Amino acid sequence: MDNIKLIINFLGQLLPAINITLIVSLSSIILGSLLGLLLAAAKMSESVVLRVLARVYVSVIRATPSIIMIFVVYYGMPMLFNNWFHTNIDGWNRMYFVIIALTVLFSAPASELFRSAHESISKGQMEAGLMVGMTPFQTFYRIILPQAFVVALPNFANSVVNLLKEGALTFTIGVVDMVAKAQMIVANNSGGYAWQTYCALALIYWVISLAVDKGVSLVEKSYQAKRKTIAV
Repeated sequence: MDNIKLIINFLGQLLPAINITLIVSLSSIILGSLLGLLLAAAKMSESVVLRVLARVYVSVIRATPSIIMIFVVYYGMPMLFNNWFHTNIDGWNRMYFVIIALTVLFSAPASELFRSAHESISKGQMEAGLMVGMTPFQTFYRIILPQAFVVALPNFANSVVNLLKEGALTFTIGVVDMVAKAQMIVANNSGGYAWQTYCALALIYWVISLAVDKGVSLVEKSYQAKRKTIAV
């Protein structure tokens, strides 16, 4: 019973730091998705150069551990900006470096996800849309995208959950997110109550992950219901 009370108490201390975790995660997901779309387009391009560059990029990023990517961005970007643009960015909020690193990490699996979802749709549907007078953009937006969206959703949810877990490494460069806050709580208690503190932290991540899964499931069902209604 005492452990439960302690966990509840630590939940209250950790939750104020959730905004940093959510800002970092949401920003990285949005920017990483946009970059992933560009990479997916490059992979499906007729240009051999673009296809090769995109594949090399994805291979390198997927082989790079998250913590190394964060360190490379955090220590490397200021040096590059100083050497190339004679600009000092050492004063940037450390959260920006984490967002950039996670954006790069998220873009690699996102590109594969978008590419495979697009290729799962029959090419005949694109041709049919063009035959009835639609432009390539209209055909993609009205026919291909809605179907690819549904195909991509489940795996996209998995990628989001993975990003949330990778985001737990933001504390390594001094960003005070929930993990950093948990470490501060343990340190303030001279190493005591570590189990209860990290149980509270795990509960928050579990709830966020469940919310993501549930949210994606609801969106998927809603989207499929609308498509059935339109078809009828």
